Amino acid sequence: AACAGPSGLPQAPSASPEAFTHHARWIPAAGDSYQIQYSGKLDTGVAAGIYDLDMFDTPAAVVAKLHGMGRRVVCYVDVGTWENWRPDAKEFPKRVLGNKDGHWKGERWLDVRATSVLEPIMAHRLDLCKKKGFDGVDPDNLDGYQNNTGFPLTYREQLIYDSWVAKAAHDRGLTAAQKGDDGQVGDLVKVFDFAVVEQCFAQGWCKKFDLYTNANRLVVDVEYYKNENRFLQKNCPEAAQNHDTAILKKLQLTAWLVTCKT
Repeated sequence: AACAGPSGLPQAPSASPEAFTHHARWIPAAGDSYQIQYSGKLDTGVAAGIYDLDMFDTPAAVVAKLHGMGRRVVCYVDVGTWENWRPDAKEFPKRVLGNKDGHWKGERWLDVRATSVLEPIMAHRLDLCKKKGFDGVDPDNLDGYQNNTGFPLTYREQLIYDSWVAKAAHDRGLTAAQKGDDGQVGDLVKVFDFAVVEQCFAQGWCKKFDLYTNANRLVVDVEYYKNENRFLQKNCPEAAQNHDTAILKKLQLTAWLVTCKT
């Protein structure tokens, strides 16, 4: 457990970039190919070295099959919002459920200050991820403090929780992705292993994640706009310059994928 700070809150664990030279876990490298699929029939024929799949919906046998094909597999776990369809949804007390996430039906923001409630639930999810054989975790919604959650979350409180997520993954031998949260990349690059960001090209902030690629660590830029030519002609050259792995997906996150032509 983290030590308590002057305010009684636990302090965020300290880490330095040098910590990444002393590890046994796999660290995705800048430029690695990546596929994300959370819906539809899984297509294992996509030419990607890393597959990002839903933790609850993906059987261990699928992970083993992909390993047999030489793939690495990352589990998607939502750590920042409550999803009403998940098998453990009833374990979340109402007091930790905040405002609805306006982007996705059936989701509500979590009070990440309630670590005594959330940590055991998320630890169990990570245990299941490890048990199924996944190599890493893609923890979503790490940026509640930047959203209208219904809770007065601070930068520091968010950093404490996000840092715990990374450490809990590492304790299980799992590599951990910083999913978004561009406002904390300067701190989170010290504790996460690679990054998965969405629409950074469309919104103009991909360069913030150069802290990862400068250390030869993977940054995946997922874009959703409908103009495939724009992706190939404008997004891909910038991604190449930044050493990012850019992919074009549909919001449903089916097997459909467009990658930069090399």
